[in-house]
Amino acid sequence: MTNAGIDYGMGMANVDPETRIRYGVISQHSISGDALAEFEPEYPEVEHDADCDSPENCDCGDFNEPTGFKYERDGYVLTMGTDGFGIFVLKSPHYTKAMYCSPCAPGAGNLDSPSDGGVATYCLAADWFEDEQAPYTVMDVAGFSG
Repeated sequence: MTNAGIDYGMGMANVDPETRIRYGVISQHSISGDALAEFEPEYPEVEHDADCDSPENCDCGDFNEPTGFKYERDGYVLTMGTDGFGIFVLKSPHYTKAMYCSPCAPGAGNLDSPSDGGVATYCLAADWFEDEQAPYTVMDVAGFSG
């Protein structure tokens, strides 16, 4: 396939401003369960009432439910919501070519739809997948020339 699809982000959304590589989006079900377990929960900043001295004594919101999950190490910055939509690859030492993920994530690349004619998209290395088999060609960002 040589057509990357429609860029509903018009070149301005879901793209790294430094490298011009698109952020990647991949289904949570596409990666291995072991890799998924490495994400850490993110909790909301909670502002306490002036007379609130502990979570048990105030009505400041839910302290137990994460608002999302993150992974930040080994050159990766990944985020994942609690809605099951998918994982956003915001930074990676690797990229691939993929179709646009528009209109759900305007301008991002859909890592579940790789394409040689697609746009440069941050991706996950083979060790994130079962049997260490990436469903796309993995290239190093260090060699990217835009």
